[in-house]
Amino acid sequence: GLVIDGQTLNIIFQGGLEEKFLALAKHCRSVLCCRSTPLQKSMVVKLVRRQLKVMTLSIGDGANDVSMIQAADVGIGISGQEGMQAVMASDFAISRFKHLKKLLLVHGHWCYARLAKMVIYFFYKNVSYVNLLFWYQFFCGFSGSTMIDYWQMIFFNLFFTSVPPLLFGVLDKDVSAETLLGLPELYKNGQ
Repeated sequence: GLVIDGQTLNIIFQGGLEEKFLALAKHCRSVLCCRSTPLQKSMVVKLVRRQLKVMTLSIGDGANDVSMIQAADVGIGISGQEGMQAVMASDFAISRFKHLKKLLLVHGHWCYARLAKMVIYFFYKNVSYVNLLFWYQFFCGFSGSTMIDYWQMIFFNLFFTSVPPLLFGVLDKDVSAETLLGLPELYKNGQ
């Protein structure tokens, strides 16, 4: 692990040592920046995003973490004693740091799997609907007549666009939470 403070970050950013800092950080399992300003925190996140071209996640619990949370791809705010500014600026909010594991491994896996299935579903729903309209135009000789009433078309889109996402969101859990927590490597399979 690497622990770096705010004064050292100043030297790194002002001295043009970003490349060497990233080379050192890539060899570490975790990097902890302590006693740094909000600007330095966001600069570290932006540096990692820009140079390494990876997805970043920032976790914060106070107003001094807002710029870091907003600079990251995914921001997680922890509601706590320092107020709700980090929670309001974040993508996800948790009440305790210990809930982070379940948020990432369980809910992250389920969300990824659900989104992948729903993208395919919406693609094929729209392809089937447009295919039906396309072939109907050949049948009616391109007269411009409507195949179905407008209220039926609205019902079709309303029903087939709202019901499946609700069912998938509530019922679709391909692997149980206990299994996902016990085998974190299952998250990589979806990627």
